[in-house]
Formats: sequence, C-alpha cells, structure tokens
Amino acid sequence: MIDINNGIIKLVRSLAAKKYRDDEGLFIAEGTKCVRDTWDAFQCRYLIATRAWYEQCGNASHYDKLVLAPKSQMARMSQFTTASDVLAVYEIPERKVNADEVRLGLNIVLDNIQDPGNLGTIIRLADWYGIRNIFANPTTVDVYNHKVVQATMGAISRVKVHYQDLEDLFDEYPELPIYGTFLDGDNIYAKTLEPRGFVVFGNEGKGIGAKVSARVTHRLLIPAAPHQGAGSESLNVGVAAAITVSELLRNTLKT
Repeated sequence: MIDINNGIIKLVRSLAAKKYRDDEGLFIAEGTKCVRDTWDAFQCRYLIATRAWYEQCGNASHYDKLVLAPKSQMARMSQFTTASDVLAVYEIPERKVNADEVRLGLNIVLDNIQDPGNLGTIIRLADWYGIRNIFANPTTVDVYNHKVVQATMGAISRVKVHYQDLEDLFDEYPELPIYGTFLDGDNIYAKTLEPRGFVVFGNEGKGIGAKVSARVTHRLLIPAAPHQGAGSESLNVGVAAAITVSELLRNTLKT
C-alpha cells in the first residue's frame, strides 16, 4: 500500500489535460464499474480509493497499487461533479497496427469527431461488432479523455484506437474499399456491401472533410422514411455509425 501525498494528488489532477496525459503516459478510469471493466487490460500505476471502498470491493490484486484517500481528497482528484470512491491511474499502452487484421476486417475511421460521448459510443459499437481497429485523425477527441473512457463502458480494453493522418492510412491499403455516408450517396439498403475495408464517419457539424471525402470509393446514403413536413436534418454520428456498420456486416451476422 502507498501513502497518499500531494505529489500523487497533483499528478492525478494534471491528467485531466491531454498534454499531461501524453507527457506522463497515463490516464484515469474512475468509478467502480469502470475500474472493474479495465483492471485486467491496463498496467495500473495507482489504485486510489476510500478505505470503505477497499474493504467492500477490494482484493489482493489491488494491494500493491493501493492508495487510500479520504472522500475530501477523492473530491480534489475527481474529474466528475460527484466524486467516485475509486479511481485507477493506468499506463497508456502502445497500440500497434496489425496490417493483416486491417486488410481482412472492417475498420472504423473517424474524421475530426469532437464529442467524447460520441467517440465512446463508437468504441462500444466497434466492440459489439468485433471491430478491433479504429483510426482517427489527430484532431479527433483523445480516446483517454475521462469522458470517453467512461462512455466506452469497458470497450476501451478491447478496441484499439490509432491516431494518424487519414490520407496516409488509405495510401497504406490502396486495395481496400472506403465507405462514407453522404446526402448524395447511394441508398445503403439497395447496395451489396463488402464487409471489409474502411468506413468513415465525420465531424458532428461538418461531416467528412473534403480531403477525406475525395478518397471515399463508396458514397452511401442512409435514407429517411417518406413523410410529410420537415424532419430531422441529420442523424447523430453514433446512430449513423450503428446503422452503417450493421449493414456492412449484415451478411456475416446471418445464422
């Protein structure tokens, strides 16, 4: 067991900012469920908890990393409005790309997604459908943002998110189809779709950027049902991702 001190408190508080997460190579998972869902997947630096939490939920595997802290100090370190009784400080893992895995499967590509909740939802979606790689441009929200980590509900343990230039990514795999959804695309329900390659989702307000749009080989449309009067202008990116990925993988999911 490690004694709580101002150095640990200062470190944990600093990890709210991406700069310090990158500098330290650390991120935070907060709350009992989040810690339980990620404990076996990441190398833990500190497990910080109240004594009551440890006595009720702790086990021997926690002890070497354990830092006991009163609720007042947990509140100082928490990244949420209401502080949890436990948080884990994890080391950011090195995520290597398996080229064969990319070539044989479906991969999600994100172009400037900004909302942490949307990224978390898409990571959960990828996990549900067995998609193991998400590629994002550097301006997409950080996967280790605490709101993203929370929103993944543990899926961050199983889905790898890689940040890189998207045009360079497509150049590495010129043989793979690139799907994207557009208002002038072909009806997704009328197309025969190959369940491999890249499927791109764009910024919440602006959609897929011009440079990435130019590389899309299959422009798809999620059609709205015919109706009278005005309807929604667009779908939330997480919803659009769920529909598109489901259609791309439809034939592989038949029993």
